[in-house]
Amino acid sequence: MAGDAAGAVGAHDHLDRSAVLLVVLLCATWGFYQVSVKVAVEGISPVLQAGLRSAGSCALLMLWARARRIPLFDRDGSLWWGLGAGLLFALEFMLIYWGLSYTYASRSVLFVYMAPFVVALGAHWLIPGERMNVAKAAGLAAAFCGIALAFADGLRLAEGEEWIGDLMCLGGAIAWGATTVLIKGSPLVRARAEKILFYQLAVSALALPPLSLAMGEPGIVAATPLVLGALAFQIVVVAFASYLAWFWLMRSYPAAHLSAFTFLTPVFAVLAGILLLGEPLTPAVVAALALVALGIWLVNRPRLYS
Repeated sequence: MAGDAAGAVGAHDHLDRSAVLLVVLLCATWGFYQVSVKVAVEGISPVLQAGLRSAGSCALLMLWARARRIPLFDRDGSLWWGLGAGLLFALEFMLIYWGLSYTYASRSVLFVYMAPFVVALGAHWLIPGERMNVAKAAGLAAAFCGIALAFADGLRLAEGEEWIGDLMCLGGAIAWGATTVLIKGSPLVRARAEKILFYQLAVSALALPPLSLAMGEPGIVAATPLVLGALAFQIVVVAFASYLAWFWLMRSYPAAHLSAFTFLTPVFAVLAGILLLGEPLTPAVVAALALVALGIWLVNRPRLYS
């Protein structure tokens, strides 16, 4: 997931039209991400799929860094912290991909996007100057109510296993939030965004395929054009191009103004699941989506308006 890099002071003090269009496009891309995982899981086991995604994106990132002469292997005191971030990243995507084999894409995003609230709580206790304020507390309360509503709705679904996937995706959100707190509170905060992403992709690419084998996953069972296309979308568009675009935005524009738009991601994800996968839309999911989106906006809104 994007947003793990610390935002530098941007070259612009506000978002222009191009930046707004790009950040909305990125949110739409991340919203369609869960759908691509659901499509690919029909032919590639979930944990192996997460590992293949990381391996492919890591290879592209290394080529990009080589072309741009960005050092990825210099000694800067971040190695052990980077390995820790990579292990949390691997845990995050193992849980999310595995969870999506049980629950709907349109539901999973509600749980995955509890990550900003994990960050807000962790930063309050562990990072100086990142104290909880009234707006963040209100956002946390709104999101918690939304998640409780979505989880209760999952328990009533006929299939009976959605709650398992919901809990896994919530675990992935906790791992994502912990990764961000680790980065913000360690020497990684001074590292280049590309190097932080490299740590995460490289460690998960090495860890997840053997884990998939140990779990007894069947692996690649149907390498259809649709399945391979969905995996390619994850590798090229999501974990490589969209993350680099987000990091560029974070370096060029105010991070708080950009982060306020991330409430759009769960909206796009729910719409994508309904329109592309024919997933059910219940009143409880609509209410939960509204509460979670409101919570994300309150937690990330620019301080100018606090």
